Amino acid sequence: MKRLLGHFRGQILRCFLAPLFKMIEATFELLVPLIIAQIIDLGIAQKDTGIIYSRSIQLIILGFVGLLFSVTAQYFSADAAVTFVKKLKHEAYRKIQYLSFTQYNETGTSGLITRLTGDMDSIQNGVNLTLRLLLRSPFVVFGACIMAFKVDAVSAGVFIGAVPLLSIVIFGIMLITIPRNRKIREAVDSALLTTRESITGSRVLRAFGREQAQAEEFSRKNSILTLLQERTGRISALLNPLTCMIVNTAIAVLIWLGAKRVDAGIISCGAVVALYSYMSQILVELVKLANLIITLTKSFACAGRVADLLDTQPEKKPAPAADKDTDAFIEFDNVSFTYKGAGEPTLKNISFKVCKGERIGIIGATGSGKSTLVELLAGFYPPDEGRIYIEGKDIVSWTKNELAQKIAFVEQKPVIFKGTVRSNLALGNENASELETESVLRAAQAYDFVNEKENGIDCVTEQSGRNFSGGQRQRLAVARALVKDADVLILDDASSALDYLTDSEMRKAVSKLDYPATFIVSQRTGSILDCDKIILLEDGKASIGTHSELLSNNEEYRQIHLSQFEEEGEAV
Repeated sequence: MKRLLGHFRGQILRCFLAPLFKMIEATFELLVPLIIAQIIDLGIAQKDTGIIYSRSIQLIILGFVGLLFSVTAQYFSADAAVTFVKKLKHEAYRKIQYLSFTQYNETGTSGLITRLTGDMDSIQNGVNLTLRLLLRSPFVVFGACIMAFKVDAVSAGVFIGAVPLLSIVIFGIMLITIPRNRKIREAVDSALLTTRESITGSRVLRAFGREQAQAEEFSRKNSILTLLQERTGRISALLNPLTCMIVNTAIAVLIWLGAKRVDAGIISCGAVVALYSYMSQILVELVKLANLIITLTKSFACAGRVADLLDTQPEKKPAPAADKDTDAFIEFDNVSFTYKGAGEPTLKNISFKVCKGERIGIIGATGSGKSTLVELLAGFYPPDEGRIYIEGKDIVSWTKNELAQKIAFVEQKPVIFKGTVRSNLALGNENASELETESVLRAAQAYDFVNEKENGIDCVTEQSGRNFSGGQRQRLAVARALVKDADVLILDDASSALDYLTDSEMRKAVSKLDYPATFIVSQRTGSILDCDKIILLEDGKASIGTHSELLSNNEEYRQIHLSQFEEEGEAV
């Protein structure tokens, strides 16, 4: 939480001026009952119209000046809150960009979205109200008590009993609701996750006729959220009735006691009205303070979640091994890896070498670790055991930027950003020439369909590239990787949505490019049979050889190949 406060740097003056102007405005408000008392006692009682007019003008002036101070305070508090949250959002977004894949998976997309949206809005609202009311309301409460004693010490004794009782109610409810609001935010995350999955997977749900089941799942999670909110709301709802009951009881006692003292000639009628006004001010300010505290409990819960995100430390890299004298461009040396929370290792003791210019095919059953292997090479995860060397240098020694420059990665489900085809290709190389852009589009078999679009390469790409087919998105992603001109090209099942002919043409074009190393992950033996080496993954272990070697010596590979080709000799 201390880290969040650091984002107030540069806003200290505004954070000082906002409550200061609010307290000046509150000071004017505390003078109003005294002026009203003078109007009653000196003006009305003595029929002095001059006093009535002069005091009325004073009230108008106080109201106008108080309004100016209030508006100024509102401006400073709003500006400080917006600027604070703006800085907070920037840091949180930067933090998300550098989370490891493991940390990202633990927090989840819905949790991160909630922190950047709903939680931030709650924090902004809390900061704004805090600067406006946190000092003003107690100032008015204690100021009204002091002014009441100045009017009549005996009658003001009622304030001594009411204020502590009100404080107990307010802070007691606050302590009860703080942990409950944390649980509510967690339930919001869960409901948001279901909502997000329902929207992004709407086609799948309709295809399987699972709309009702998904609606019931959302209803279940929403019911849990509703129950938590109702229980917390019932406790929070006690705040205003209890405070009103205490204050109204105190007002009744005050009027009764004041009436007796007026009848005895000790105080004037104006003094009783002033005391009543001060008690009413206390009621209004305590209600404001109570609502502020409810808002603050939610804001603190949200701030805690954001602080947890900002306090997340980058995963420590293992100590790098010494440089290795090897003729291999890439080497996996006894590499093992287990996902966090998984019972079994995904990869076990993987070892192989890749010489410059070689093309490596990776195949295996679903869940065999194909994507994991290339993600380790890309530095997305550090290996649990063993070492990965690139040009004889432990991959742990490379910085993220160095690896990003060295490796071009095309993932299984390519992400196309909203913008244009050109802006998406610019992610790979923002300085690419028109000739280079055309060359990579042709190699990825994307040139024709891109130029058929209005504006060609400057045609619009909608969110997630939904105005392109799955195969077209894959080819655009391949072009984006090719334009990067990296040393290592990784195609992680990047042609799964392509027909055999387009896949074959794209592979032929890519094979002509001069990459020091190319990794092709595929479910099809036809996509990797011409690779220099093929890695077959089974239960986390690797069998390595050429297509013909594996076809002759490995039954698993043979079965995969025969399941895709009717005759054994076809495509061998």
